[in-house]
Amino acid sequence: MSHRLDPEANETRVIHDLVSFTAKDVLEIGSGEGRLTWRFADHARSVLALDVNPTRIAVALDDLPDRLRSKVTFRLADVITADLPVAGFDVAVLSWSL
Repeated sequence: MSHRLDPEANETRVIHDLVSFTAKDVLEIGSGEGRLTWRFADHARSVLALDVNPTRIAVALDDLPDRLRSKVTFRLADVITADLPVAGFDVAVLSWSL
């Protein structure tokens, strides 16, 4: 990753205090470069991470660890027009995406 945010893991701790990602299908809205994705993806069953910025999606794909490639998908799309699975998701998250 190009830079490190949350070096004390405060954001990560709060996220996991608020919601369990264990074995959940997660929709991430406005994933950007994966700043939030890396904080929960290890625990999730699957992650669909959407962003409208192709440069940020490209960075996220470059930074995607091999161990997560089978369950994390980054897609260039917005949540309004994306063709999302009918089955839906267990958890939806967003940060810095208003």
